[in-house]
Formats: sequence, structure tokens, C-alpha cells
Amino acid sequence: MKNTPDMKKSSRIASLGVFLALALILGYVETLIPINFGVPGMKLGLANMVTVILLFLFTPQEAFLIQLVRILLSSLLFGNAMSLIYSLAGGMLSFLVMYFCFRSRKVKMIPLSVIGAVSHNAGQLIAAAVLVTNYNIVFYLPVLIISGIVTGLITGSLSAAVHSRLVKFK
Repeated sequence: MKNTPDMKKSSRIASLGVFLALALILGYVETLIPINFGVPGMKLGLANMVTVILLFLFTPQEAFLIQLVRILLSSLLFGNAMSLIYSLAGGMLSFLVMYFCFRSRKVKMIPLSVIGAVSHNAGQLIAAAVLVTNYNIVFYLPVLIISGIVTGLITGSLSAAVHSRLVKFK
């Protein structure tokens, strides 16, 4: 059987579906991890590993689409309206910052993950400041920057390890 463009397209769509499912599973598993990082709502960001990997394996548009759908579905399945607002604020800012850094082709996967984690925290902090109309919340910023660096290093290292294995299948 010949490898036609339609087969390649359907294979690509199927692969993106698998990545979306993986991101949803990682996001759910993360809710089960009973780790208190000292800041309310703080998580490792395991689902964001998928976005970082997708930037390197697929187009930025496809990576963005999967991130957006993952945020919407995760909030619908496991969250509420507030989690949707915070996730969208963090996820969209994170994606934009990572995208512009990724376009330079000078930023590797681990630093990109750190940049994404810190900007995700910043996006959520901005949303919180606007929603609660208390700008004293910015005093969390140093803690969020440090936690973003730590979690970004962890998820970036995991992303790089997974990516190195996935490129063998391409």
C-alpha cells in the first residue's frame, strides 16, 4: 500500500490525538499527587510537557491547538470555571512566550520548559490579581519564579528524555 498524503495527514491527526490524550491523563494524574508545594494550586505541570514536546515535533499551530483543547477539556472534566480562567491565563501566556523563544531556534528544550513554567505562573498570578482585585498577590511572585524554575527543570528534563526517544520513531 502506498503512503499517500491523505494517509500522512490522518496519521498526523491520530498522533496529535494521542498527545492530547496523554496530556489529559498527565493532568489528571497530577491532581492525584498529594504534594503540597507551599503555594495554593501549585503543580508540577506534567501536562505542559506535551506542549513542549509538540513544539519540537509538530507545528506551533498544532501545539497551540492541543494545549487549548487540553485546557478546555481538563477544566470541563476535572475543574470549574475558575480553574478554566487560571489555566487559560497561564497556558496562553506560557505558550506565547515559549513560541517566541522557540522561533529563535536558540533555546533548547529544558530552558524552554523553564521559561514556560515561569510564564505560566506569571499568567495565573496576573489573572488572580485581576479577579480578586488585590494586587498584594504579586508578593507571591518570587516564590512562583523559584517554583517555576524548579518545576520547569523537572518537566524539561523529562520532556527532553521522552523527545529523544520519540524522534527515533519518526
